Amino acid sequence: MTRRSGPVGTWVPSCRTTAPCRATSSRSRRPGAQDPGVSPGPPAAVCLETHIKTSEILSATGIDLFYGRSHAVRGATIALRRGEAVAITGQSGSGKSSLLYCLAGVLPVTSGQVRFEGRTLGALDDDRLSALRRDRFGFVFQYGELLPELTVEENTALPLRLAGQRKRKALAAAGEVLERLGLGDLRGRRPSEVSGGQSQRVAVARALVHRPAVVFADEPTGSLDSANAATVLDEFLGLARSQGTAVVLVTHDPKVAARADRHYTMCDGSLLVREQEAS
Repeated sequence: MTRRSGPVGTWVPSCRTTAPCRATSSRSRRPGAQDPGVSPGPPAAVCLETHIKTSEILSATGIDLFYGRSHAVRGATIALRRGEAVAITGQSGSGKSSLLYCLAGVLPVTSGQVRFEGRTLGALDDDRLSALRRDRFGFVFQYGELLPELTVEENTALPLRLAGQRKRKALAAAGEVLERLGLGDLRGRRPSEVSGGQSQRVAVARALVHRPAVVFADEPTGSLDSANAATVLDEFLGLARSQGTAVVLVTHDPKVAARADRHYTMCDGSLLVREQEAS
């Protein structure tokens, strides 16, 4: 079944790492498998958070993506559990953003399979896939992508309004998230009246407002100073712990990657598992 959705960007195969990568191919480790010698933890019933983190929510198996003759994603396999944050790093053009949009159902894979809560994304028609992205996923794009004609508060409330929630209730929920990110004073401003860093934080608030199952974030802290970046990261990870939300972070920042539960790297379209996972 052929599906066309989302813009197709330009991919340039250019992984020029001079030192060998201390990582293993994602195809060589079974998703969710423990390293040898690591004893299993306490039973899932011990605490809700443990149970949440052992529940797989999104998986990709052997996915490939081509842009014409360019092989952007090569046989990537990954499984995301509820409540965990996963970081994907790599040089520009390595395929990490392409993989992110495949996982989110924005780009249809050439081969392989992406599944969310047991459903194969490639089997959904455009309407069902759009509804899934609207209701169950959250997105933070590299440059914010706020609507210029809406206020900060209205931009934040947009996922709730698109889902049919009444305006007053949606704006109230938006206001709460903006306050948590220290943006309460900006509610009535337009995107042209806030800084680039503030705009990116509003985009984060918009991604969180409808309590999504998975947040896909493409360089979410790229335009923020260290203090604001820490606030945004805390919010992402706090959401993952409290709601059982899986967070996928594509980033160039090693400090961001270090805050994730697991760390992958992309090299020439191949997804590699870091030998020493982030803590």
